[in-house]
Amino acid sequence: MAGLAALLVSIRHQTGALCTLQAVAVPHPPHSPPQPSHTQTFSTSRSVPACHSPGEDTEVSEPGGAQKLQEERKTLGKRPKEGEESGDLSPLNSDESRSERLAQPRPARRETLREMALCSKMSRLVEATSLLVQVEQTLLLPLLQQHPLSLHPKDSIEFRNICSHMALQREGQQFERDLHEAHQCLKTIIEKLICSLAVSPSDSYIPVRSALRQILRDLLAV
Repeated sequence: MAGLAALLVSIRHQTGALCTLQAVAVPHPPHSPPQPSHTQTFSTSRSVPACHSPGEDTEVSEPGGAQKLQEERKTLGKRPKEGEESGDLSPLNSDESRSERLAQPRPARRETLREMALCSKMSRLVEATSLLVQVEQTLLLPLLQQHPLSLHPKDSIEFRNICSHMALQREGQQFERDLHEAHQCLKTIIEKLICSLAVSPSDSYIPVRSALRQILRDLLAV
């Protein structure tokens, strides 16, 4: 019964480690660039300085010059401002195009080969842990009730601690070291289980050993 109790403790710690790994494996949400508000766009459009026609403020000393100047100003007031006839609104168009570029979502950054390798390694670790727990619960646990086996949960406890430490990092060299240690620790757990089952005289453990070997091959696949 000691082996059965040890397996139950191991399964509990491995399940906790699996939950942590699944949370760590969730990708970070992309950071979207700040969107310019309508108020900012409107104020930018209004900030374009108006063009003044030369000679508007010129004084006239001839008789009737004031009336003539007033009529010229009325005429000039009806004309489109300088640059509007030719459609030259480059300052406004420049601001609007800049706002449109900021409003458009930036293309997602392509992952580097190193990041892809880490992601693949994390996926194999999550999958292997999940399959190990399933094999222990569905195949190994019922057999231990009939054929006792010497087991110890020490490695499973260490595995959970490594995964918990990994969750605090999420990136950087320390995260990579924790991920490597988690891989090695899970590899040790599976190998020790296979060795323990190999020394048992019961043939009932043969399917369990076969399933564990397949999990180990998938874990170590490159």
